[in-house]
Amino acid sequence: MIAAQDVIERALACASVDDTIVIVTDSSDATLRWAGNSMTTNGIATSRRWEVVSIVRDSTSARARSGAGGTTVRARSGAGGTTVRVGTVSSTSVDPEGIEAVVRASEAAARSAEPADDAMALLPAGSAADSQDWDRRAQHTSIDVFGSLATELNVGFDGRDSLYGFAQHRVDNIWLGTSTGLRRTFTQPTGSVEINGKRSGASAWVGTSTTDFRDVTAESMLDELSTRLGWAQNTVEMPAGRYETLLPPSAVADLMIYLMWTMEGRGAQEGRTALSGPGGTRVGEKLTALPLTLYSDPTERGLEYAPFVVAGSSSDSVSVFDNGMNIERVDWVRDGAVSALAYPRASAETYRTPVAVPGENLVMAGGTGVGLDEMVASTERGLLLTTLWYIREVDPTSLLLTGLTRDGVYAIENGRITGSVNNFRFNESPLDLLRRVTEAGRTEATLPREWKDWFTRTAMPPLRVPDFHMSSVSAAQ
Repeated sequence: MIAAQDVIERALACASVDDTIVIVTDSSDATLRWAGNSMTTNGIATSRRWEVVSIVRDSTSARARSGAGGTTVRARSGAGGTTVRVGTVSSTSVDPEGIEAVVRASEAAARSAEPADDAMALLPAGSAADSQDWDRRAQHTSIDVFGSLATELNVGFDGRDSLYGFAQHRVDNIWLGTSTGLRRTFTQPTGSVEINGKRSGASAWVGTSTTDFRDVTAESMLDELSTRLGWAQNTVEMPAGRYETLLPPSAVADLMIYLMWTMEGRGAQEGRTALSGPGGTRVGEKLTALPLTLYSDPTERGLEYAPFVVAGSSSDSVSVFDNGMNIERVDWVRDGAVSALAYPRASAETYRTPVAVPGENLVMAGGTGVGLDEMVASTERGLLLTTLWYIREVDPTSLLLTGLTRDGVYAIENGRITGSVNNFRFNESPLDLLRRVTEAGRTEATLPREWKDWFTRTAMPPLRVPDFHMSSVSAAQ
């Protein structure tokens, strides 16, 4: 397998259209699974995925599309006043002899595409802090990353609870090169651990995110599981309704991630989303009196991500024409008010707004610094959730979501957990939820339960909602 940098240079050298972008991602994955208090499987895998984005300017070539063996062809379509067409081909092939075929397939896809409505000039070389580590070798993970975790889990396997779970560590090495001479590279480590515990019919879940597993302590996770399973030895049946509810950081993360994903400027400007407002958007609207700030920042310590745009295709929030562009911190909500929406360069120019790129991390700050245990202690009567599950959008115009509670809903009476409660289906909008929050606690790194396969880098506070809507009782376990 030739080096990723060589793939990029060979692909660019044989390109024949106006502009070309090549993105190579070399990945290394390590996984560990356990079930019924026994290790079951572990493994290590390496892979390569690369994309060629071809841009044809002022061309009206034939509509026929073609592909190369082992490739997937996509063509960007859109409306626009200029004749700029974009085609993307992705491949997992490691055969250097097939590079030219992938480039030709991408060029054919571009020539057959409709005009792109996000067309811009590509960024020139030297327009960003590129090339510094361009010649580096790819970094890899190994099964050894789970050494301490496996040792601590083996101790837990001797306990009374049945333990199930999964740990994963992935290292993505990203290289991006363009025909303008721009070169950028980044290494992205991503890890997570989930443990599900069962005792006498009760179930509980804990999870955490990490970059290298040096900060993961299975012992503390197992202690938390044991505490929750102990709470569940007493059960309480409760009907659907609105309850004062404490949302832990994991559940808050799942709701806020969905909010950020919907904060697309173009959709809001066109009246298609919950962020649409009279004559434009809801930027500037106050959501809560609490000084909460929801932001993404590629330099956030422990939650870092690639500080430049990497896009194989365009959407309302990201554009292939912005590949390699620096990503800055974006405050989506600042001091309780909607502060920004996502705009690629073309949309930002159209609507005369700042460019903003969707983040690959999400942090909420501005809470009191009080922990979840202290919030429980100050609750007269209410519910403590642990995780949310199967979240789906009901109404995009209000951002109404529905989903289920899972692996532990607990009754709070006079500052104490008195037992577990049946599961519920909930109906809530993250926007309405922020309006009604009465307390936010201490921000801490957390793993979202629902979106962990796509989004792991979050830090959230626990939130108190005086009237969280449990719309129906659920039979889910």
